[in-house]
Amino acid sequence: MSTGPLSGVRVVELAGIGPTPHAAMLLADWGADVVRVVRPTPSGGPADPDNDSQLRNRTLVPADLKDPESIPPLLGLIDHADVLIEGFRPGVTERLGLGPEPCRRRNPALIYARMTGWGQSGPWARTAGHDLNYLAVSGVLSTIGPAGEPAIPLNLLGDYGGGSMFLVAGILAGLYERDSSGTGQVVDAAILDGLSQLAHPIWSFRQMGMWTEQRNTNILDGGTPWYSIYRCADDRHVAVAALENKFYSELLDGLGLTPADVPDRAEKQSWPALRSILTQRFASRTRDEWAARFADTDACVTPVLTMSEALEHPQIVQRGVFDCVDGSTQPVPAPRFERSTPAAPQPPGTRITDLTTQLATWSQQSDRPRNRRSS
Repeated sequence: MSTGPLSGVRVVELAGIGPTPHAAMLLADWGADVVRVVRPTPSGGPADPDNDSQLRNRTLVPADLKDPESIPPLLGLIDHADVLIEGFRPGVTERLGLGPEPCRRRNPALIYARMTGWGQSGPWARTAGHDLNYLAVSGVLSTIGPAGEPAIPLNLLGDYGGGSMFLVAGILAGLYERDSSGTGQVVDAAILDGLSQLAHPIWSFRQMGMWTEQRNTNILDGGTPWYSIYRCADDRHVAVAALENKFYSELLDGLGLTPADVPDRAEKQSWPALRSILTQRFASRTRDEWAARFADTDACVTPVLTMSEALEHPQIVQRGVFDCVDGSTQPVPAPRFERSTPAAPQPPGTRITDLTTQLATWSQQSDRPRNRRSS
């Protein structure tokens, strides 16, 4: 039996890449019954890879969405769903006969969640793009990296921070509102929108005159010597984030310095000289020597670990941030819940069925009440 705070919520996920499988994974981690409709292989089985841990906790149903015969049973499945997730370009599901209008005409309580890069509207709505493109146009990419040119961050920022996390938030908000209205709605989640929201603090700093458009000159972009990364004697690195005065004092103490040994950090013209002093100090010992020196302090100095090293860090080990599921090392579900604890993750590909069987399963089960708060 499914456990977790979303136990009883049914989700149909039209298979895609990037934000949508990640969003569906989060819902499934929290107990939702997620059916992922995937393209079939020539043998009739699902085309999804078996080792992609993002596909855990799902029932996989192969179906060719371009085959008109697949649409009626899929619509029947959607009749019993609380949520539908799709990540195609605008207009694709409409052409397939799976757009919001036919789905919600049959199931008025459906939360129809759409994930795109540019959004469902606007002159670029149907234009191709990837994480880096959305970062670039949103203005966020221009703030990241050294002074010379923008740095290319991982797609965690756009696809997942600005994409799947806002998609999930929209779905949960839609489900909450439906409890009082009894009616579903379309959730239009766009990476461009989400990135702009993620950058809200920077926009606020800019409005208040606290942020310039020159990279590496601001308090949170590596411009300050006490919020930066330093190379150590072994060519590995430490991250320094001693923003507050009390943390900065502990940073100096750990480096064997006193305020009299360094320029006043309140004077911006002194930052190059201060950075030079810190650079020389950190270069005098190895990364792990500095990690040991600052381990029991509030200096906010931490080693920059590789992913392999992170798996062995005592904080990560003690908290059990990762687990091995069927030979695959992967993060455990987050966040953690006091009472409605989700079940242990199930490997991808362990639950495979067909549309007819899945439709029969959901049809036989009693539907979850659409309005729990008033029932």
